Amino acid sequence: MSFKFTEIERHQTLSAKAFQKFYVKPQKPVVIERLTEDWPAYEKWNFKYIQQLAGQKIVPLYNNDPVDFTKKVNEPVAEMKMSDYIDLLHQGPTDLRIFLYNLMSQVPELQNDYKLPDLGLKLFKSLPMLFFGGEGATVFMHYDIDLANILHFHFAGEKRCIIIPPEESKYMYKIPYSVICREDIDFDKPDFNQWPALKNIHPMVANLSHGQMLYMPEGWWHHMTYLTPGFSMSLRSLAHKPKNFTQAIYNIFFMRTYDNWMRKRKGQAWIDYKNQQAIELTNKIITK
Repeated sequence: MSFKFTEIERHQTLSAKAFQKFYVKPQKPVVIERLTEDWPAYEKWNFKYIQQLAGQKIVPLYNNDPVDFTKKVNEPVAEMKMSDYIDLLHQGPTDLRIFLYNLMSQVPELQNDYKLPDLGLKLFKSLPMLFFGGEGATVFMHYDIDLANILHFHFAGEKRCIIIPPEESKYMYKIPYSVICREDIDFDKPDFNQWPALKNIHPMVANLSHGQMLYMPEGWWHHMTYLTPGFSMSLRSLAHKPKNFTQAIYNIFFMRTYDNWMRKRKGQAWIDYKNQQAIELTNKIITK
């Protein structure tokens, strides 16, 4: 068995008024297909261009190894020159990814290639994060710690995005004191016998091609699969809902600090405890 995915709504273009009314205010995802066509990036952003501008930069690489208590959150597993990494992507499937990387702080020329879209969001121009992956690479199911409104732009390939509303977090086997769920869940082919609560969720899906943008509202879960080598850029806006803004402050300054402290204090026992709690707490909900 698998999920019955709902395709995310798509528009060629959207006015700021329509985007706010039909998507931001009701917190509903949408794909806008032609938002970037007047950006220099639409013509220029490919792997050859990135190699030319940033080929000598040393970039952090991540994979999908289980959480390791000896490492900090978002600690890379390796480093490599950008040019060598891009060559690696074209040699075949790899699980090595660049994740949440501010390449533009090191290569300011890239700032000239995009425009802040006029969609009625106050976006952080200083925080455009880039993501790279090869064919078959996946990004584990998670939501962003700051509960931001995210505009996710894809370039140079095709990516599959599965997203799930925050209201269904109680069925997600969420790991306490974190923004991830059980890492052994396969969201492409879920085992409903092992994870029965997943029968209650209603995932949405969209494939993104070059230049297309996915709007992910505040606190939505997302899981990404690179169908081909490609890279993406995310722009973000602070959570608008007071409850989410308060939760974001708690997540960043208290929850993460406590989790890091417990990792140092308890080690692997803390990781094991949280993984078991994810099952027990979720099962309590579905048994009720």
